[in-house]
Amino acid sequence: MSDETKPAQIGAELVVRALEERGVTHVFGIPGAKIDAVFNALESSSIETVVCRHEQNAAFIAGGIGRMTGKAGICIATSGPGVSNLVTGLATANSEGDPVIALGGAVAVAEADKHIHQSMDAIAILKPVTKYAISVGATEQIAEVMGNAFRAAESGRAGASYVNLPMDVMRAPAPQSPVAPPRFSGPGPADPAGIAEAARLINAAANPVVLLGMLASRPDAAAALQPFLTKGNLPVVGTFQAAGAVGASLFENFGGRVGQLHNQPGDELLDAADLIITIGYDPVEYWPPEWNRGKTRRIVHVDVLPATLDADYQPYVELVGDIALTLQALTAGLARHGKPALSAAMLHRIDTERRLLAEGAARRGGVPIHPLRLVHDLQQFLSDDVTVCLDMGSFHLWIARYMYSFRPRQILITNGQQTLGVALPWAIAASLVRPSEKVLSISGDGGFLFSAMELETAVRLGTNIVHMVWIDGAYDMVKVQEELKYGRGSGVQFGPVDYVRYAEAFGATGVMITSADDILPVLRKAFETPGPVIIGVHVDYRDNVKLFEQARENAFH
Repeated sequence: MSDETKPAQIGAELVVRALEERGVTHVFGIPGAKIDAVFNALESSSIETVVCRHEQNAAFIAGGIGRMTGKAGICIATSGPGVSNLVTGLATANSEGDPVIALGGAVAVAEADKHIHQSMDAIAILKPVTKYAISVGATEQIAEVMGNAFRAAESGRAGASYVNLPMDVMRAPAPQSPVAPPRFSGPGPADPAGIAEAARLINAAANPVVLLGMLASRPDAAAALQPFLTKGNLPVVGTFQAAGAVGASLFENFGGRVGQLHNQPGDELLDAADLIITIGYDPVEYWPPEWNRGKTRRIVHVDVLPATLDADYQPYVELVGDIALTLQALTAGLARHGKPALSAAMLHRIDTERRLLAEGAARRGGVPIHPLRLVHDLQQFLSDDVTVCLDMGSFHLWIARYMYSFRPRQILITNGQQTLGVALPWAIAASLVRPSEKVLSISGDGGFLFSAMELETAVRLGTNIVHMVWIDGAYDMVKVQEELKYGRGSGVQFGPVDYVRYAEAFGATGVMITSADDILPVLRKAFETPGPVIIGVHVDYRDNVKLFEQARENAFH
């Protein structure tokens, strides 16, 4: 077809061209009349459209892709309830540093303020839960808006962008080309004077401790972190979302994960510190009053953004810039000799308790199965070629505290919003971006049904994922806290599900673990089975109250 007879490019096609030029390979969502021009353009593109069963899950999948790749995952929904269903997924991504771009259909520009079918002020709804939210008012804006949406989602502390696409703009001629991003961009290391002062403080401190946050688990930051910790011989703890940032060679320096409650051995390390170095830390991961209330020690803040000042979080030095480059410069200025004596003694005790805990966990039998036995056996299974995606619930605390990873973003954990339902969608994302890896997702029986309809999506895509459901018949994490506060649970019980039959109804495989000795054999068999597999296991949660009451790991011996 000659250029003269070729149909003119329309707005929807320009949107899709912008996605292609950014290397997008998949888009996740549900169609509708107000966004069908974009779906039609996607059909003629190099991008695979993955139809989901709920827009919230489409946003979760896009967020998982963003977390694992550092590049924005893309979700798409039609106007009205399609767009409003995106809110939880975008709020989760935005609070947890996952780059996502959501494309939403809308009524025609001239009808935006009318009370008609599926009219909605989407920008007002989504602006509070995104970094960038804008409605395209004319085709001349499309290329610029898409370019800025990518920049907002992927730069700094990554997060969510929302682009509102009115149906008439998508169908109008749009002869423009996508806006190209800069060939070279991004922050450099922090200010040299600040780096020198931070090095001086670290060198002079009697008992400095490093607190890692979510951005420390980015692969480039984690790579720079290892020599920093090694040269300074520094004790280190991490939030749940920093999982995998500390390499195996530095495990003896690692005091464990902290978060949600100030009752872990790592909290004792933080309490004893006379200097805290936070790296990639966001207060949403672990509220400063929980770990720094009333403390007068100095804080060195290393991040891509200045700190949000808080009565309990007032950095003395802010090192704002590229985290990896800043750590490299800071490492050059370190001149410490030997691990701090107090931290060394505490780390030795923590290591001893880890071994005792593992030995005790390995001996636990009985049915239902104790969480520590499940964590112990899952740890044996966690090789370098496994990605683990965690939902939210009591099981999440057991795994976040007691299962260790030495690879950045090998274990995906929700903590910013603590969102139910993320695990299975994240597993679908992992199966697409890490096709050579085993993918294990885990939820409680409460969170599972928040997104279990996407099992059909997983079957349709032919994903080889295993999803484990820890069963106890209640929203237990809420139940335990209610019982501690009020002496009873309220509104937490629900009925049983036959997980084997549920899986089979979707064309997946279902299996139950019936004893502790079944855990590893069932896992191995599940990963040898083509297609998605659901594993159910009844869990003994009688010790869950200790997650909230006890401060020492050996409380579970």
